[in-house]
Amino acid sequence: MSNYYIANCSCGKDSLAMVYRLIELGRPLHEILFYDTGMEFQAIYHNWNELKKYAESNGVKCTVLKPQNAMTYDMLERPIKSGKTGYGWCGGICRWGTTFKSQRLDAYAKKHDGCIRYIGIASDEKMRLQRETKKSIIYPLAEWGMTEKDCLKYCRDRGIDWLESVSGGGLVDLYDILDRVSCWCCKNKNLWELYNIWKYLNADYWSRLKYLQHCIQMPFKQKYSIFDLEKKFEEGYIPKHIIRRKP
Repeated sequence: MSNYYIANCSCGKDSLAMVYRLIELGRPLHEILFYDTGMEFQAIYHNWNELKKYAESNGVKCTVLKPQNAMTYDMLERPIKSGKTGYGWCGGICRWGTTFKSQRLDAYAKKHDGCIRYIGIASDEKMRLQRETKKSIIYPLAEWGMTEKDCLKYCRDRGIDWLESVSGGGLVDLYDILDRVSCWCCKNKNLWELYNIWKYLNADYWSRLKYLQHCIQMPFKQKYSIFDLEKKFEEGYIPKHIIRRKP
């Protein structure tokens, strides 16, 4: 039985660097999976379309997987055991969206006998690497000694960026204003990132955050709702950029 090689790709810096380099090096790769929450930044969809053209020209299949329900349904309307509706914000200790994503990707991989999966965890994400011990999973970035910084440089050297429209005109790269290019509604975003979304990005993202906050009782951050943050930002509050990295 021959192995079937799949790469998971979120189209962030790490997974993109992994996939492009796998293809460049001629490593076995049959299919690339992109899990679309429906709540990604437009730059992510752009980079997926660019990767798809490159991969398919090299004989690699590209597949988009989606959650069973729209993310807004699970967030706001889905009946839950407490008798309430909706899980609310995704992130922190309640990463229900991540659970659904992992289940969907795992189920797809199990359809293929002898499936080997490539996962883009950088070499300096030591805690994540220590938690992942499955023999059917390979971590090429760790194998190559590529850190998160290396992955971003690799992508930018290839001309890959994450450009979004700036409110008032112009463009900004998401990796210049965010620590992680995850879903625009991810509760794990820190105050510095939220300030930058409010200040720089097309107002549509912030408007959508306000709509969700209107529907969700829990504040986006422990002390502040999106409305509280907007007021603080308008009054001149600028959060410090503190990088918190686990050892």
